Amino acid sequence: MSARILAVTVGRILRQLRHDKRTVALLVVVPTVLLTLVYYMYADQPTVPGQPSTFDRIALIMLGFFPFIVMFLVTSIAMLRERTTGTLERLLTTPLHKLDLLFGYGIAFGLAGAVQATIAAGVAYWLLGMETAGSAGLVILVAALNAVLAVALGLFCSAFARTEFQAVQFMPVVVAPQLLLCGLFVPRGQMAGWLQAVSDALPLSYAVEALQEVGAHAEPTGTMWRDVAIVAGAAVAALVLAAATLRRRSG
Repeated sequence: MSARILAVTVGRILRQLRHDKRTVALLVVVPTVLLTLVYYMYADQPTVPGQPSTFDRIALIMLGFFPFIVMFLVTSIAMLRERTTGTLERLLTTPLHKLDLLFGYGIAFGLAGAVQATIAAGVAYWLLGMETAGSAGLVILVAALNAVLAVALGLFCSAFARTEFQAVQFMPVVVAPQLLLCGLFVPRGQMAGWLQAVSDALPLSYAVEALQEVGAHAEPTGTMWRDVAIVAGAAVAALVLAAATLRRRSG
């Protein structure tokens, strides 16, 4: 990969994103509104001294979910449009390689995910009173990695879609199982053996565990860094797979 070409690619994608006001609103407004709704849902719940409140526990995980869900949807549709409009075919006649394009998407939307997570975390910590033992910076780090992971998975899945409707259909296939089995609703250790094995194979499970480590410990733990490394490795692997399956145009 060329650093110059990669930088140009990232700049192009960020400029396109900046001019798409609906996507910007989806990134910035929707997470804060949903966090506020969760806050009022659990505002009257009793708290146990020395234990995080229900809002703190759920809001912390949601800060990691938002970039994953939004970036998967936005990226899969954006790449599909690149193919169907012929933009991708024209780009690949230039010195731009597939990995330059896909890693450019990963970096650009990872930055967008970091901005989204920063704004949402600011609302959660300073307006809604969320508390964690660890720092907000670590929460934002994990959320940004989730964004890159979602971008990689969205790029990979978009290769198998011919229409935007088909791209959206991958949401319940790729995203929903990870949300259900990540440990938010039932601790992974309490799941049936085969469900726990499936959960162990899903990268979002490790992102959630990393966030839970941040919520419970004042300093970064070895488990947290291990989980961060797993999520980052899964994102790189998905980007490489996406490059292998990338088509110039939809059939």
